[in-house]
Amino acid sequence: MVKKRAGSSVNGLVILDKPIGLSSNQCLQKVKHLLGAAKAGHTGSLDPLASGVLPLCFGEATKISQFLLDSDKKYKTTIKLGVSTTTGDSEGEVVSTSSVPKFTVKDLEEIIQEFEGDLIQEPSIYSALKQNGVPLYKLARAGKKIEPKFRQITIYYIKLLSWVWPNLELEVSCSKGTYIRTLAEDIGKKLVTGAHVISLRRLKAGPFALDQSYTIEQLQEISLESSFHVLEKCLLATDMAILEVPVILLNAEQTISLRQGKLVKLNLQNAEKVVRVYFEEEFIGLAEMRVDGNLAAKRLMQYMP
Repeated sequence: MVKKRAGSSVNGLVILDKPIGLSSNQCLQKVKHLLGAAKAGHTGSLDPLASGVLPLCFGEATKISQFLLDSDKKYKTTIKLGVSTTTGDSEGEVVSTSSVPKFTVKDLEEIIQEFEGDLIQEPSIYSALKQNGVPLYKLARAGKKIEPKFRQITIYYIKLLSWVWPNLELEVSCSKGTYIRTLAEDIGKKLVTGAHVISLRRLKAGPFALDQSYTIEQLQEISLESSFHVLEKCLLATDMAILEVPVILLNAEQTISLRQGKLVKLNLQNAEKVVRVYFEEEFIGLAEMRVDGNLAAKRLMQYMP
């Protein structure tokens, strides 16, 4: 078996099916070690309680990680009614219990649909959001004062998958920044009872879904079988993460100019926007189409002559 030297150049994405019990960073470090990659980053944390789609970026792919951070997500979650916890999930301490009426499916469907659309959400003080550079959960555990944080989110749809008293199973399609724990607590308040998340699985992140993902165990097995470099067949091309971004094709002269940091005159009358740039079939990177018709480099991939 031929393995890559640790810290070598590995570029692309691995879509991980994150297991329960590990943090997103722990998962990243495990896969980074298997790849022998020099540079890596994940695209938005999943709590240790949560599992599912976690895109990991390596090498040049880290330059487009923000697009995945800003992407829409889809989850399947089970919410237990009648019990509230400090963290909004089963990892927290129980703070209150309350009775749970025996709702009908129709009752629940009507109530949860009220949460579809644009909402203002106040994330849990046990979230990874930061206050003066410090994650809120660290401040909360230290008993520090936390300033309220509000964010606008969009719930595209909520589907009731099952109702077996006292547990609701939901599928939620939502915008970036949505906290399912907070959504669960808010649904509980609407139902006049406590609520917390007992399971959470991310089904989709941006363009990537579970059927494209690998478990850590699968990656480890592939690394043992590999006769190329470790996990090469699991890497997706960097531009797979941004296929919704418009494309502009450049000729050789324009490509050289862009890589040299020069403006490229295209005479296209477009509003300012980010575009994917290619020379023939090579992904050059991201550029900005300006209102004056010039193209300016934004995030270019490292040139490998």
